[in-house]
Amino acid sequence: MTMLLPPRAVVRGSSGNWALQSTLERRGLGPVAGVDEAGRGPCAGPLVIAACVLRPGDAARFEGLNDSKLMTASARDRMYDLVLKRAVDHSVIVVPPADIDWLGIHVMNIEGMRRAVAQMSTHPGYVLTDGFKVPGMPAPNVAVLKGDQAAACVAAASVLAKVTRDRIMADLHERHPQYGFNVHKGYCTPDHTAALLEHGPCAEHRWSYVNVAAAAAKHGLAAPHRVARATTATAVVQNEATPADAGELATREGAEQMMTRAEA
Repeated sequence: MTMLLPPRAVVRGSSGNWALQSTLERRGLGPVAGVDEAGRGPCAGPLVIAACVLRPGDAARFEGLNDSKLMTASARDRMYDLVLKRAVDHSVIVVPPADIDWLGIHVMNIEGMRRAVAQMSTHPGYVLTDGFKVPGMPAPNVAVLKGDQAAACVAAASVLAKVTRDRIMADLHERHPQYGFNVHKGYCTPDHTAALLEHGPCAEHRWSYVNVAAAAAKHGLAAPHRVARATTATAVVQNEATPADAGELATREGAEQMMTRAEA
């Protein structure tokens, strides 16, 4: 007996970072949304997550669209304006340090990605995420290795997230100029570390991070919001590391268990 198989989907490499989403759209799985975040690694400032749906066939208008970290600040600003003008839909979620300190960076990243997709008025047929799969999405989704370089919609989301966050950090610099947030954007640079030790942390720092907690202890400062002990980030010096128990913490049940442990 001959088994009938569905026709193969061909990903055309010549399409560059539009290839994957174009393939999904040709198979009737669009609209395709890309999701990415900015601010996992810093020890200060918010985590920002964005979702974006680009118009099929709009590649020519987005020449130079890439991982936001690989673009200059001026190029990101221009691309940010273009994405806002040309995208079918987009959303941006800002997670404050207090939420990160209470529930943990990975939990809030996963939850923020869910919220970003749910907040769009366009319901996607498929969702592409950067690096790891996100449970609980309102549509089928796949994790794409280096998605902000491989998929244009993820790259567009990365631009929205990074530009939004960089502008927030520039505003925070006006309120807390002693830390230099406008330069390092809250990352653990030598200058930021020196300022943190000299002045102690402010409310915009992530008090669950070990370097911030150490600086607070040196100055005899208490956290201005709840900090769950279970969220203490020992990976701060590893910058983009994912916690070993990320599989547990990535679920709503994991977050509830973590709160129970913290309250105990």
